[in-house]
Amino acid sequence: MASILDNRPALAKVVEDIAETAGYLWQKGWAERNGGNITVNVTEHIDDEVRKMTAISEPIAIGLTLPNLKGCYFYCKGTQMRMRDLARRPMDNGSIIRILDDCAHYEIVADKPVKPTSEIPSHLAVHNYLIGKGSSYKASLHTHPIELVAMSHNREFLNEDIISRLLWSMIPETKAFAPRGLGIVPYMLPSSKELADETIKAIDKNFDVVMWEKHGVFAVDNDIMSAFDQIDVLNKSANIYMCARSMGFMPDGMSEHQMLEISNVFNLPK
Repeated sequence: MASILDNRPALAKVVEDIAETAGYLWQKGWAERNGGNITVNVTEHIDDEVRKMTAISEPIAIGLTLPNLKGCYFYCKGTQMRMRDLARRPMDNGSIIRILDDCAHYEIVADKPVKPTSEIPSHLAVHNYLIGKGSSYKASLHTHPIELVAMSHNREFLNEDIISRLLWSMIPETKAFAPRGLGIVPYMLPSSKELADETIKAIDKNFDVVMWEKHGVFAVDNDIMSAFDQIDVLNKSANIYMCARSMGFMPDGMSEHQMLEISNVFNLPK
């Protein structure tokens, strides 16, 4: 059976990276059952032939009107689909959708009528915001990194300054590769408009990675691998902190001087 990926190597590479990332999420234990979601803006890889494709679904309401997404195309993980399955068969467990001209509906164009995740309004709202601010970011990723979620159960760590500084201090690479730290959104109902709105506010404060209290993490970046890398780096620091505590001591962490050195070497914000 023909696929939209056939003879479109750039689009196929994006989907291949999505599948690889989904596999990592499952291997790490961050994607139980159908947990987590991936949405990537693939508009730049869409040609005229795809634009003329007949949809394989009826128009589906987003629930929001998102004017910056007119004519955009997205790869979306399917509702109730498992990351472990998406890793092996990405076009059976996800689909490519087209945003209609009213900016309030989408339709599925390939390969199969796999309806996107119930969190698609939240993901698309973030992409609408990113395009509106002229961001180069194309990928959004939601997953359940164990150590970071565990830390969100401690009220002390629901302060963005405290949690970011602690995570940066555990290992030099965290400050270098996740320099904006970790934003915090208090617990809200999953898939709700309120959660989407608060996530956008956190991203507007210059966070690329946002903790949804007692739920998971949402990250945005230029591509899906980069979004995954930021979460991976931050969760490694959380793991180091928790390992030290389980060994019976409070880790010293890097000093302010040591972290300033990292900022200077990597030309990062102070």
